Amino acid sequence: MAFTFHHRGTGPARPSRVALFPGAWNPPTAAHLALARAGLGWADEVVWVIPQAFPHKAFEGVSLEERLEMLRLVAVCDARFSVATTGRGLYLEMAEEAREWYGTGPEIGLICGRDAAERIAAWDYGRPGVFEEMLALHPLLVAGRRGDYSPELRHAARIVPLQVAGGFDEVSSTEVRGRISRGEEWESLVPAALVEKVRRLYLR
Repeated sequence: MAFTFHHRGTGPARPSRVALFPGAWNPPTAAHLALARAGLGWADEVVWVIPQAFPHKAFEGVSLEERLEMLRLVAVCDARFSVATTGRGLYLEMAEEAREWYGTGPEIGLICGRDAAERIAAWDYGRPGVFEEMLALHPLLVAGRRGDYSPELRHAARIVPLQVAGGFDEVSSTEVRGRISRGEEWESLVPAALVEKVRRLYLR
């Protein structure tokens, strides 16, 4: 299945820049929301993206449709947020599917944290030069997470640093699930719009 919207924001009909924000969203966190909002400093539209199938893991615990339900709740926080699925799971593949949908008009970037950027740069794509090809087409919008991202000098012009308000280094989906399993406070780690949905999905 190709790039498919499940919620479309009411931002510009013809955005000049689109930022894809891929993730597993198990669940979306307050840090993710802050990062998406930071992406709006570069883009006219931020699309929260989830692949129909992951390249390195399976859906566990919470289904794809349930994750889409959570993303739709988060997306209403800003008119420039959208939600979409892709047929394939690597960043470059998702960007290519988005390009087919948007056409040649907007520049398409990819949002991620420092840790994800390092994984993308080091990923085994089966042949050399794929990361460089991706950067030439799609800049990486990178937020610091437990440190800033330090790209190779030859890549620096295509790396856009994102400044995220607030301290979110310790906020992650894994931490949310861990606190829930231990019976600890977790509500402050997810967007307010998601608290009840997360409670129903993860405490069942």
